[in-house]
Amino acid sequence: MLRLLASSSARGLVARVGVRPAAGLCPPGHSPSRWASDVPRNQPPSSEFVARSVGVCSMMRLPLQVSPEGLDAAFVGVPLDIGTSNRPGARYGPRRIREESVLLRAVNPSTGAVPFQSLMVADLGDVNVNLYNLQDSCRLIREAYQKIVAAGCVPLTLGGDHTITYPILQAVAKQHGPVGLLHVDAHTDTADKALGEKLYHGTPFRRCVDEGLLDCKRVVQIGIRGSAMTLDPYRYNRSQGFRVVLAEDCWMKSLVPLMAEVRQQMGGKPMYLSFDIDALDPAYAPGTGTPEIAGLTPSQALEIIRGCQGLNMVGCDLVEVSPPYDLSGNTALLAANLLFEMLCALPKVTAV
Repeated sequence: MLRLLASSSARGLVARVGVRPAAGLCPPGHSPSRWASDVPRNQPPSSEFVARSVGVCSMMRLPLQVSPEGLDAAFVGVPLDIGTSNRPGARYGPRRIREESVLLRAVNPSTGAVPFQSLMVADLGDVNVNLYNLQDSCRLIREAYQKIVAAGCVPLTLGGDHTITYPILQAVAKQHGPVGLLHVDAHTDTADKALGEKLYHGTPFRRCVDEGLLDCKRVVQIGIRGSAMTLDPYRYNRSQGFRVVLAEDCWMKSLVPLMAEVRQQMGGKPMYLSFDIDALDPAYAPGTGTPEIAGLTPSQALEIIRGCQGLNMVGCDLVEVSPPYDLSGNTALLAANLLFEMLCALPKVTAV
């Protein structure tokens, strides 16, 4: 029933085959067209007709597809955590996020977004990373995403540690040129090196700057906090033109005004959203590798993502979910919902 692609010969992706919900999943008396609400695009199955425990585990129970051809957007897993510096386990993030996404539905009543009536969406499975070689994993990720973005498909990534954003942005920038970046995180991830290595989850955006992948005047980092090794840990970022918004400047307030400023700064040019789950306070998202106290709230996370509506978002990711530290599943549940919100904020999604 499933077909796994060989790691070297199939675009660097391990994916499973699927195109539309199978007619065999429809209950007696219900046609496939009714089950899909008569919309000629992929749809998450309704729990009115199909039990949530039925089917292969995919993001939002969407069809699993090998190729990005014909897709407007796709969920992609990158199960890598060998770039992490503290608690491991993010390699299991994509699988756990998919499991928690079973509760998600097709429409966003809060924003009026109807993504599955606007876009053809599927789950492309996971990039076949090399867990013994971080540099090779970055190559595999970059090659896989080059094919995705070249097909005109917007990737929504399930991480994985934050190292993965570097090769993803290599692929995105090759297609779109230097992009703006909205980076939501507890950490700036602009260190130069650690233990003599220039590539790990604390350095992806430093490497992106080095390679000219970012339009640095359109980089905004939100939620930054925590102890540091110097009294001015954000000097490098600000010297590059980044806007750094500390978590303490977000406490006890709505971020809607901030996002109005971000939209103006990003303009209509391509931008990328990278969301580290540790941007949120560990009271809400304990299942992560480098938690920092006094972070953002889930409602602020929604304000940030919903504030991206109208922007030319060409890709996004949700990283650093570590299921071994997420005993209740709440972190993965939150991540799944934030990914759905990202899908709803894509530029081609209509709102009613």
